[in-house]
Amino acid sequence: MNKPSASELEKAIETILKYIGENPKREGLKDTPKRVRKFYDEWFLSKEEINSTLFSEKYSNMVIIKNIPFYSFCEHHMLPFIGQMSIGYLPNGKVLGLSKLIRIVKKHTKKLQIQERIGKQIADDIEKATHVRGVMVVIEAEHLCMSMRGVESPGHNTITSEIRGLFKKIEVRTEFLQLIK
Repeated sequence: MNKPSASELEKAIETILKYIGENPKREGLKDTPKRVRKFYDEWFLSKEEINSTLFSEKYSNMVIIKNIPFYSFCEHHMLPFIGQMSIGYLPNGKVLGLSKLIRIVKKHTKKLQIQERIGKQIADDIEKATHVRGVMVVIEAEHLCMSMRGVESPGHNTITSEIRGLFKKIEVRTEFLQLIK
């Protein structure tokens, strides 16, 4: 599939404006196609660089970053879902640079996505980079595709979790959940 040019995308956005009954030439809307195209370039085409910044460390307790804000777009309706997530892992002789966890989150959320897949992909990346003894990702988000359309029921959050390795033990999982409260 050939990628459309910037001008083709802007024309498509003008078509959408016409479809919803708007005049793409009116004041206030005439720059909208260009603005939307720039947003798409910034959001969907920027690729997060992730290098494995690992540090040898005999630390064996949980490493947790909690309440990481994120934005993503539902691949079914192309509407945003917005939330936060907490990530914990149990090192195995190496720890991952903390900013790398945030970069991994951005890598998997700045695209068309579903929430259930994000946790799995983040856990896969952490396992691959560090060979951890366990990892857990808890994601909570409001999906505008449910809030704005369909059942039109705002204010509900969807919570998903991805649980690997030692986090499958109830006492480890419970400790993680207590720490992210």
